Amino acid sequence: MSKTTQQYDEAVALCRTMYEKKTGDYGPTWRLMRPSTLTDYLFIKAKRMREIETSGINMVGEDQKGDFMAIVNYAVMALIQLQLGFTDQTNDISKEQALALYDENIDHARQILTAKNHDYDEAWRDMRISSFTDIILNKICRNKQIETNGGQTAVSEGVEGNYVDMINYALFGIIRLSETQR
Repeated sequence: MSKTTQQYDEAVALCRTMYEKKTGDYGPTWRLMRPSTLTDYLFIKAKRMREIETSGINMVGEDQKGDFMAIVNYAVMALIQLQLGFTDQTNDISKEQALALYDENIDHARQILTAKNHDYDEAWRDMRISSFTDIILNKICRNKQIETNGGQTAVSEGVEGNYVDMINYALFGIIRLSETQR
């Protein structure tokens, strides 16, 4: 488990660095987006990844690791939006607050990962990277349906749990891609 923890932290550091740089460039302009918009953005990212995995053709040239990083960061933004609500202001939180909220949500995702990884005995290490994409896409579609239902669920954990799972599966993808690049 310590290897996974170290790799997880390394993958998070890549994502956080990108989040920090983009927040520096744009500010927290994503605060304008409703959670459903972030779900749709995640959807187009995951659909793009699946299309490239299926067709083998990448016209834009962005790499898969970058796509997984974007999924981590947009899922964290969606969690923050669920906590704070969306706003018409792009300066309602500082860069420092945006980073602190990022860290809080990543820490929560890490706690969930630690518990599930123990129970599932690191089964993700034997999964295909394309399966991470499919699972993320499935979680996104679940959130779209829950949002269509006005946030109501009968038995599921709801959108927050799905966003956390997206974060963790995307981080697994980053870890696995990093292992294959070594």
